[in-house]
Amino acid sequence: MFNGKSLLITGGTGSFGKQFIRTLLAKYQPARVVVFSRDELKQFEMQQEFNAPCMRYFLGDVRDADRLKQAMRGIDYVVHAAALKQVPAAEYNPTECIRTNVNGAENVINAAIENGVKRVIALSTDKASSPVNLYGATKLLSDKLFVAANNMTGHHPTRFAVVRYGNVIGSRGSVIPFFRKLIAEDAAYLPITDSRMTRFWIELQDGVDFVLNCFARMYGGELFVPKIPSIRITDLATAMAPDRPQKIIGIRPGEKLHEMMISRDDSLHTLEFDDHYVITPSIRFVVENDYSKNALGEIGVAMTEGAKYTSDNNKWYLSIDELIDMDQKYNG
Repeated sequence: MFNGKSLLITGGTGSFGKQFIRTLLAKYQPARVVVFSRDELKQFEMQQEFNAPCMRYFLGDVRDADRLKQAMRGIDYVVHAAALKQVPAAEYNPTECIRTNVNGAENVINAAIENGVKRVIALSTDKASSPVNLYGATKLLSDKLFVAANNMTGHHPTRFAVVRYGNVIGSRGSVIPFFRKLIAEDAAYLPITDSRMTRFWIELQDGVDFVLNCFARMYGGELFVPKIPSIRITDLATAMAPDRPQKIIGIRPGEKLHEMMISRDDSLHTLEFDDHYVITPSIRFVVENDYSKNALGEIGVAMTEGAKYTSDNNKWYLSIDELIDMDQKYNG
């Protein structure tokens, strides 16, 4: 569906953006791929690897509505990956986080509608479900904006959906590079915020593939949640440095013990498919959709009322041996 089409990815110089574009160029023949981001150095460095004739690099910030409208001219599909994501930084700089994650989301929506973009997928986070921190709260607001945008369009062709998943293995700012740095520096111990802590875990390529598939699945208004494994942070530290002590340092500002992707309240509106869930809109749209059968023909059934999908009640945990294999894969 991407052959001969034009795509734009906000925050395109990040870990997801690079892998998304790498996959897109390997599997399809897009007419144009626009990297929209605010860091000129990262764009310059990215151009050294991604220099196909279809590539375009567009300096801009999602806070700048006019610049976004310029960038989306002639675009068919948009992935909105730009966000301020560091939990402690958001707690101490709430207004900055709101301006990027909430106001920026609104700017993406308006620019897409004005330019007649066909489909937009916004990337979300498990921290947006029952949020306890500023980052999660802004992403919940962003999710709500993108879902409700389908009502703004009415019979207009632009459609919006959201993809929500957990921590991405090896991405910038994640725990694996942090632990690896400490191990390389021969730190006396690996810091653990709480011995009970669990997290959802997804490989970067799996996240990219899921987003690509959701472009084909979506009608508009869905919040897609992949079925992915959980890990115990203590198991990860043991896998990466089995002989190194672990020291409990306490939970950081805004941090949860366990992450949630589907709450008990969300279960009322959630459909379960073979490899993912869909949280359907709680509001009615001008154009009604039967979300129990997606655009690929996959069939979903209602999630058990009152159930939840959290990193601690997940049936799928990675073992220490699997984490060792994963660490070797990403450290190879």
